[in-house]
Amino acid sequence: MTERETTRLVAWSRELRRVHHRLREALDLTRAALAEGTTGDAATRELLLYCHGFCTALNGHHQGEDRTLFPAVAAAHPHLRPVLRALEQDHSMIAHLLGGLQAAVERAAPPEELDQHLEGVAALMENHFRYEERQLLTVLEALELDARPEEVLGPL
Repeated sequence: MTERETTRLVAWSRELRRVHHRLREALDLTRAALAEGTTGDAATRELLLYCHGFCTALNGHHQGEDRTLFPAVAAAHPHLRPVLRALEQDHSMIAHLLGGLQAAVERAAPPEELDQHLEGVAALMENHFRYEERQLLTVLEALELDARPEEVLGPL
């Protein structure tokens, strides 16, 4: 195996960590936009942009995993299928929470309500990321998958 092939194999674990880091940052920026506490149309538009960007990125990440990454992991490591099903269930729950957040932002819900939505997303997202990293990073270091990172882990 060449050094380039080894680098590509290990890169999937690095890519996952990088995407998780960027999604955490996006959530922090969204929460900071809410915490600034400014009111009015400009503040609502700014929060809409942050929430839309964050929600789109997180959903895209999970859709890429469900569509491309998890089937490849299941094929190479059938014993991980229960883990992958649990992660897919998390994806569904997170998508539901993101839908509630987007609806609250679009109807200009009070900051306290928006913060509750963000807190719920943050708690589930963080638990999900930690579990996923514990269960899959070692597997991803040796996963052979011929695909673009944005196809597998979302457009970040």
